[in-house]
Amino acid sequence: MTGHTKDEKFILSAFEAAEQSGDTFAVLDRYEIGNSIGLSPKTVNTICQLLAKANFIKPVGKTEIRLTNNGTDLVNRLSS
Repeated sequence: MTGHTKDEKFILSAFEAAEQSGDTFAVLDRYEIGNSIGLSPKTVNTICQLLAKANFIKPVGKTEIRLTNNGTDLVNRLSS
């Protein structure tokens, strides 16, 4: 994932974790995703606020998120 911004790395990692669970729209813990790519909780919160405003993720609780259709479209664009 070199060459990507922290935001891009976060959403790519979230997508990867969701796919591993067998459901692209699985509910994920944002801090587990952030920790897996070396981000602090504060950075994770900031990134999630931005991604939610842009409709790439949807908050599903205090720490849980899920990807939206726009989020999976972004991942496809970043991966190609």
